[in-house]
Amino acid sequence: MSFAREKWLSVFAGTALFVLFFLIPARGGELPAATKREALKVIQALQKIEAESEARRSKPAQRMDFSESEFNSYLAYRIEAEKEKIMKELKLKLFEGNKVEGMVAIDLRGQNLPSFLKPEMSLYFEGILVTENGWARVDFKKLFIDAQQLPVTVLDLIILAAAKASDDEAGKTNDWYLMPRGIKELKTGLKTISVFH
Repeated sequence: MSFAREKWLSVFAGTALFVLFFLIPARGGELPAATKREALKVIQALQKIEAESEARRSKPAQRMDFSESEFNSYLAYRIEAEKEKIMKELKLKLFEGNKVEGMVAIDLRGQNLPSFLKPEMSLYFEGILVTENGWARVDFKKLFIDAQQLPVTVLDLIILAAAKASDDEAGKTNDWYLMPRGIKELKTGLKTISVFH
């Protein structure tokens, strides 16, 4: 799987949060200092988890908690840093029981799209984060493009269009993704995410 495909699929299938920790595309503009500070906290924690992953292999899992604000600051930071042209913005809301809601602004201008898709769209979604044995995915429950609810399978069409735009192989919304090294499980609460490592 190419890095570009991983970045794009992380918007949808990898909105499963674990992929978003490392593979998020970009938008232009300078981030506020407070956003950068929050993002740096997450970046440093993830680097520590990865560095300690081998030593912790046989030890009981530890937990790190991040606020929804810190997590979204991290996403904004990664979006700015990666310089992706398709995804322009991503914001997540975190709830109890691994429920996530999100908004993704995408730009597919210049692509051959089905007539019901616009080149520039704001996608809203609801889903459940599922993790198992170091792998994770999002079980998407609802999808809206602007204010219109559509079947979740429409995401596969959007992923296909994005894959063609970046000359990559298209995946599916229900694909599983390997979590970053050292992360064993993720759990969300109201406006929080817990990383077990």
